[in-house]
Amino acid sequence: NNTNTTENPNYCLQELFENQVLKTPQAIALESDQEKITYQTLNDRANQLAYYLQSQGVKPASLVGIYLERSPSIIIALLAILKAGGAYLILGEDYPQERLEYILNDAQVAVLITQNSLNNLVINHQAKVVCLDTEAKAIATYSPENLVNSITPKHLAYLIYTSGSTGNPKGVMIEHQSLVNHNLAMIKAYNLTEQDRVLQFASFTFDVAAEEIFPTLLSGASLILRPKILFPTLRDFTQFIQQKSLTIINLPATYWHEWVLDLFHSKIPLAKSLRLVITGSEEVLSERLTLWQKIVANHQRDDLIWLNAYGPTEATITTTLFNPNLKNQKTQIHSVSIGKPINNTQVYICDRHLQQLPIGIPGELLIGGLGLAKGYLNREDLTTEKFITHAFN
Repeated sequence: NNTNTTENPNYCLQELFENQVLKTPQAIALESDQEKITYQTLNDRANQLAYYLQSQGVKPASLVGIYLERSPSIIIALLAILKAGGAYLILGEDYPQERLEYILNDAQVAVLITQNSLNNLVINHQAKVVCLDTEAKAIATYSPENLVNSITPKHLAYLIYTSGSTGNPKGVMIEHQSLVNHNLAMIKAYNLTEQDRVLQFASFTFDVAAEEIFPTLLSGASLILRPKILFPTLRDFTQFIQQKSLTIINLPATYWHEWVLDLFHSKIPLAKSLRLVITGSEEVLSERLTLWQKIVANHQRDDLIWLNAYGPTEATITTTLFNPNLKNQKTQIHSVSIGKPINNTQVYICDRHLQQLPIGIPGELLIGGLGLAKGYLNREDLTTEKFITHAFN
């Protein structure tokens, strides 16, 4: 738990992105089926939309919804909202009407960014609608220069709703300081550089998408969006990695499990460009990790690093990382650890009286540090129950 660093997040995310734009203006920031966008162009387009959002009433602490199909427009909208001083909330294009309306009204979203094809699907809300395609000409008249705003690291960066498997979904409030702390920790842990090509795989409604997007854009690396329709077969996915020369992929454990099985049976070689594979979101099966170890050995890819990432939404995406160091792993793998905490994060295993337990004794996981959310939106009761005073500090 001795994870405190001097890299405390005294900046907001958009400031760090703008610093990176100055360093690598002509590098490719974003690549999709339709286009390749440089850092300078991405910044310019985000600035124009940010000024336009301010003209529509977005100010510090405003909540802005994003309801768009998978495309570069989502990345532009994320950056624009943060630059305008607001906090973003991504809504899935596949959400049922009832869930959409509940979230929009619970969050009291001020402005909703959408597109023509989706606009009529959302009714019964108070948000002012910005339609990117129909308002494109108006947006393009605004300045591409960086904005100056008064937000601080304590301002909200995003609001994300949990699945709501028990009752209505809950909105988790994440501040800039938590997101920036996470980003800086991931850049360090994943050794991100300007040479990296990082896959954007996760649904934008999952917080893992932010882990794929922001550390990449703060490093001068290229973010590669997967196609709108998920790969028809796992071999198509393997070919995509090869074709796009991807260096880093971050996959849900269930998808990784299936991919490992396919790689083992198909004997298709791993892309030479690939240097880091991260899994998370669910428990990793030890037998699949053993299989992965064999695949890596068979293809003589001892240089390929595998990490297991764990973290709840309430602690800003990733809390702990585990590197099993597979090339030196001689004994059989029986279980897969969640690893050690990232920078400025503490974890404890405690009993129900909040007393720390000895190593090897099961208990409840307590998480502290800069990654902790501000709490649940409009749920003071639940915030008080789940976010407690730090017992050991």
